[in-house]
Amino acid sequence: MTTDALPDSYLDDGMTLRSWLTTTDHKRIAILYALSITAFFFVGGAAATLIRMELATPAGDLVSHDAYNKLFTAHGVIMVWLFLIPSIPSVLGNFLLPLMLGARDLAFPRLNLLSWYLYMAGGLVTLEALLLGGVDTGWTFYTPYSTMFSNTYVVLTLVGVFVTGFSSILTGLNFIVTIHTLRAPAMGWFKLPLFAWAMYATSLILVLATPVLAVTTLLVAAERLFQIGIFDPAYGGDPLLFQHLFWFYSHPAVYIMVLPAMGVVSEVIPCFARRPVYGYDTMAYAILAIASVGFLVWGHHMFVSGQSLAASMTFSLLSFIVAIPSAIKVFNWTATLYKGSIRFDAPMLYALGFVGLFTIGGLTGLFLASLALDVHLTDTYFVVAHFHYIMVGGSVMAYFGGLHFWWPKATGRMYPEVWARIAAVLVFVGFNLTFFPQFILGVEGMPRRYHAYPPQFQVLNLFSSTGAGVLAIGYLMPLVYFAWSLARGKAAGDNPFGAKGLEWLTRSPPPTHNFDSPPVVPARVYDYHANEPQPRAVP
Repeated sequence: MTTDALPDSYLDDGMTLRSWLTTTDHKRIAILYALSITAFFFVGGAAATLIRMELATPAGDLVSHDAYNKLFTAHGVIMVWLFLIPSIPSVLGNFLLPLMLGARDLAFPRLNLLSWYLYMAGGLVTLEALLLGGVDTGWTFYTPYSTMFSNTYVVLTLVGVFVTGFSSILTGLNFIVTIHTLRAPAMGWFKLPLFAWAMYATSLILVLATPVLAVTTLLVAAERLFQIGIFDPAYGGDPLLFQHLFWFYSHPAVYIMVLPAMGVVSEVIPCFARRPVYGYDTMAYAILAIASVGFLVWGHHMFVSGQSLAASMTFSLLSFIVAIPSAIKVFNWTATLYKGSIRFDAPMLYALGFVGLFTIGGLTGLFLASLALDVHLTDTYFVVAHFHYIMVGGSVMAYFGGLHFWWPKATGRMYPEVWARIAAVLVFVGFNLTFFPQFILGVEGMPRRYHAYPPQFQVLNLFSSTGAGVLAIGYLMPLVYFAWSLARGKAAGDNPFGAKGLEWLTRSPPPTHNFDSPPVVPARVYDYHANEPQPRAVP
């Protein structure tokens, strides 16, 4: 890529590698994150491709059972900790939050750069463990298997996850302080964009929950290396304790992935519906409610683990309660669309796809929150489908929607709109073809994590593997046309979508200092009108 293809604001202090590796500009750090996260995304996607190729036939004839265990572990570890958790906060959050607040940068620019270095260090250590021979415990590292029986690189993988967790903590701390202290004059809390609310709630979870994961990984490593009796019953430990600690972090981690996605969708839908967000205050409170109640539902992952019936019933009730603020958000997005002047550009297609897929994922989550159903479904492909409808159908759809929405602001260039719409449709169709059959497989009793299965499940698995191929094409297309747009895309202008928000009041791409003059906070947030003219996207 030549320097001519890059926006001027990213060339201000030179195009040398050193200038990028020592930058404290939040926009450049967001780009560093984007490049890193994209690389890990395709590594994790390659593992998923091999998994689906193996499952296209009933017999385990592509890879051995040991290799299959390492494949699904690699896919889970990379996608959860190196893509899903950091994707929207570290890329879109880093780039947009100061712009949305009218600030020059985040509160701690050097800490922001350190967070990227920690992310890269943890990611490379994790990748090294997978390349040296892999790990076969699954991404959850359940004890006592991870401490007693696995002979793979468990400790090295845990070190990578541990270091990456500190990157998340630093990012969350930076966002919290920035939102509290660097808002533009006259920007009260209830003039914040909903994306900023989502970043704030996500940051609280990152700061409060991630240390629990860090301690848990250290305890597993210590037990494995020094035979300390913490989780291993052979040494007087309790394996159920590990599950409590792990899921105390990992269920809130679901909202680390989903809340930022909700923030993105809350920006895109009003823009392309030309309607103010319906129930802005309620949406903000719902974001905080999801983050708060999300800390209280970890036990619904443990209904078959041996915890008491009273605990299981309590967690079941709380799991139904946490669905209420999520349902409020879906209702408010739908009400925002009502009587809107809707335009189906690529960002809107991804946003609508998110709403549909997240709704299916949320409703199927209620099935798993029911004790009687969960006993049957918990170790089946129903859980795999539910998880991916929330994480991939939700977070990834919103991430791609956000990339398309703010790409002209970040680069000053337009992507080819027709190809972007085709990619959005392929992702939606490919996703449903991949994962909806897995709901049926789960109800029929196909267990997850098996590399061989009874022949009667093959037809649905073929549908799923075919859908994975369509999904892969949909994911690869933006990589191609985004790269093309950097070199040959048409100039975007400062606000090609006629969007509201302070980030659209500066140049595209923004200068190093973000604003040429202090931005004026509008009297009303999301001040859209259905009858106002809309700029058309460049075809």
